[in-house]
Amino acid sequence: MNLIFFDLDGTLLNSDSEISPFTKETLILLNEKNIAYTLATGRTMLSAKSILKGHDFELPQAYNNGVTIWDPKTQELTLENLLSNAEISSVIELADSQGITPFIHAIDDQHCYIYHAAPRHQVERELINTRYCHVKAKILPIEALPVDGQVTNISMIGVAEAINPIRRELKKNPNLLAYSGPAIEGEQFRWMDILHNQASKGAAVTTIKQRLRATNIICFGDSDNDLSMFELADESYAPENAKINLKEAASAVIGPNYKDGVAYFLRERFSL
Repeated sequence: MNLIFFDLDGTLLNSDSEISPFTKETLILLNEKNIAYTLATGRTMLSAKSILKGHDFELPQAYNNGVTIWDPKTQELTLENLLSNAEISSVIELADSQGITPFIHAIDDQHCYIYHAAPRHQVERELINTRYCHVKAKILPIEALPVDGQVTNISMIGVAEAINPIRRELKKNPNLLAYSGPAIEGEQFRWMDILHNQASKGAAVTTIKQRLRATNIICFGDSDNDLSMFELADESYAPENAKINLKEAASAVIGPNYKDGVAYFLRERFSL
């Protein structure tokens, strides 16, 4: 059984962070040929929900870089490698030292939550007002974060001069892992996502592979958080726009995401 895992941003999604009509048609063709596919993304379930609506992703899916596995058929939520209170406190302290507001993401069987202190910069206010206010999450003050909250990850945004020192300090903590990259809010800004060091897409891919009894794993990805699934995949493909280290680790380099590279490759690979 072939089982395909898609990263979303920079891979399956186009430059507008959407599944293009051509890619949508390709997914339909995969379904018609009974070729199984799902996703492994750094996005939260909430941020991916509107993107995936109407695209028939029915198999277990990995979110938060593998911390969260969601099975839409059974409605089962699996959480692994959550952040401890000590780890959360250390991230908050580092963010505070650089004048950055951390956004703490938590989840339970009923709701998703985003906890944060008062925003300090306009870009943080815009993030709350333009993106977070449109997701079905409870936005709460950081003081409301419960001691036993199931925190999946902590995100933040800021200028590179503030984000980079935080990332350097996080590298000294063996329990934490941070991913960072350019933010869509402007070239001067960078985003950062922090999670437990044991969390990875690779671990989630292994869990889903075993659950579905798949034999041949095919992965698509473009960034550092995709390396762990590239390492265990039978086939791994990086779009032309991927980071150099991903292209070096891939079985092959395919067309860029902004030209439907994944979809064109799949049509050729599976004679769709």
